[in-house]
Amino acid sequence: MARSIGPKCRLCRREGVQLFLKGDRCDTVKCAVKKREKVPGMHEFRRMKHTDYGMKLREKQKVKRYYGLTERQFQRVFREAARRDGNTGETLLVLLERRLDNVAYLLGLASSRATARQMIAHGNINLNGKRMDIPSALVSVGDVVTPGKRESAKAAVKRSFEERARHVPAWLTRDDAALEGKVTGLPTRRDVPLEVNEQLIVEFCSL
Repeated sequence: MARSIGPKCRLCRREGVQLFLKGDRCDTVKCAVKKREKVPGMHEFRRMKHTDYGMKLREKQKVKRYYGLTERQFQRVFREAARRDGNTGETLLVLLERRLDNVAYLLGLASSRATARQMIAHGNINLNGKRMDIPSALVSVGDVVTPGKRESAKAAVKRSFEERARHVPAWLTRDDAALEGKVTGLPTRRDVPLEVNEQLIVEFCSL
């Protein structure tokens, strides 16, 4: 009997791309997307073609699941991106990439964005030496992210650093000895690894 997969892996299979919802597992050969070469179902050649509306909705849902956002949270970030100068789609992705929970994950302080969000909500992550409990807080150049004052938080981050030699994006730096990460620049569209057409998202949210 084939081994069943969890709901998070099913989401990745349905979208056909890695959303990194399972943390470190997504970087291994156990990833559900890597293990499957064909599209879902017995009759993959009959797969339904998406409508124009469906394609736009799919791109939006892909971003929501990747960053772990609710609809209300996503709409709030989109409105902020629409108010700013420049390309709205690119600005949206950059704002999401700058979220503290995402930065904590990229630095390797947590195994997944969901875990990073939980650590921040519990006060186990400091931003510039101050306790931060807002996962959606945006980081800026020069910000320093460290574990909280609790010994358990420091031990968890140290263990995470030892277990995960994660590639850190160019706009971030990590000091394993000091158990800290620093924001040395701001991300650009090229720093977002998710395969998504942000223009379709803008068109969908503008309907």
